[in-house]
Amino acid sequence: MRTIRIPSLPKVLQAKERGGFVLLSGHNRKAKTAGSVIHWEHLGGDTLTSHELFIVLPLPPSINHQYATVNGRRVLASHGRQYKAAVAIHVLTVLRQSSHRTEFLSQLETHTLSFSLRFHFKTALRRDLDGGLKIAQDAICQAIDLNDNRITEIHLHKDLDSVRPRLECILAIREPITRPTRPSRSLSMINKTSRSTSP
Repeated sequence: MRTIRIPSLPKVLQAKERGGFVLLSGHNRKAKTAGSVIHWEHLGGDTLTSHELFIVLPLPPSINHQYATVNGRRVLASHGRQYKAAVAIHVLTVLRQSSHRTEFLSQLETHTLSFSLRFHFKTALRRDLDGGLKIAQDAICQAIDLNDNRITEIHLHKDLDSVRPRLECILAIREPITRPTRPSRSLSMINKTSRSTSP
């Protein structure tokens, strides 16, 4: 694979020897500081069915690296923005590659959802279980234009894996809701593209 450069987003550099990607900020020197490097190597295993999205992500930045105080306001820091941008690219790639994409996105508009996160940390004591919930949920929901009020169940799990730390996420279809809302922009764009490319 070749290096991908995306304007206004961090550079995505290929980690040739490890067979994956390492997300770095625009300044390599700053990118090596704690919390600013996002490792994507040795992950994989993503699947999408008509009822469930399963993705494997790098662990999100710690809560101290997710936010910064600017003029007295608590805002998402650069490390948090980089993580959300990388997750969005990854989620959309998984969707584009699946034949179940349209059916899954359609059901997001008519069903309640459950969201399960299983954190695999290197050690048991250095990270809180709920510190990565919001940023992971926001990143996935924003990527597919989903209002997170559709999520009626959240499950958090904490495991240990010193060799392969990661975050496993499952967004699953649950029960039909009584009043469907407007179609999502993601589904609308997909349908529009399909019509324009059909003979």
